[in-house]
Amino acid sequence: MDVGLIGLGRMGAGIAKSLLRAGHRVTAYNRTRERAEALRKDGAAVAGSVADACQGDAVLTMLADDAAVESVVFGDSGVLKSLTRGRVHISLSTISVALSDRLAEEHSRAGQEFIAAPVFGRPEAAEAGRSTTARDRSSSPPRCLGGRKRLKQGSWPSLPPARRQRWSGASRCGKP
Repeated sequence: MDVGLIGLGRMGAGIAKSLLRAGHRVTAYNRTRERAEALRKDGAAVAGSVADACQGDAVLTMLADDAAVESVVFGDSGVLKSLTRGRVHISLSTISVALSDRLAEEHSRAGQEFIAAPVFGRPEAAEAGRSTTARDRSSSPPRCLGGRKRLKQGSWPSLPPARRQRWSGASRCGKP
């Protein structure tokens, strides 16, 4: 799979390395370019902008908080304007329910898909592909690993390498 990864702090860099080892093509972007350049030796392509990171099958964001996600997604050359129709934005960040709902709505309007898949664990676990993503199998609309059923079944199993944890009854996930 050809993916962009935006946000290369300790967790994001670990996830990028894990994806590369699993055979995915990764285009990495970080506002501090040196962090993306450090992944070039592992096989990552370095994006010059958020828009450049949105040219693959999916774009992953691993950012600090709601404000960072909003800036990257809703900015002038952000994810929302740069991601091709039918492609998917997978947010690995822990964000508020309100922002997750807004992202789902705005991506839908743009003909794009959105999955909220917060990652739990330490950077070392992310790099080793042992971090955990929330997975809600309740009958209510999920907020963790939220997204359309067909999309989750079709895109998620190979991306990113992580343990998927069942959270029974978890219908809302994220910061209040």
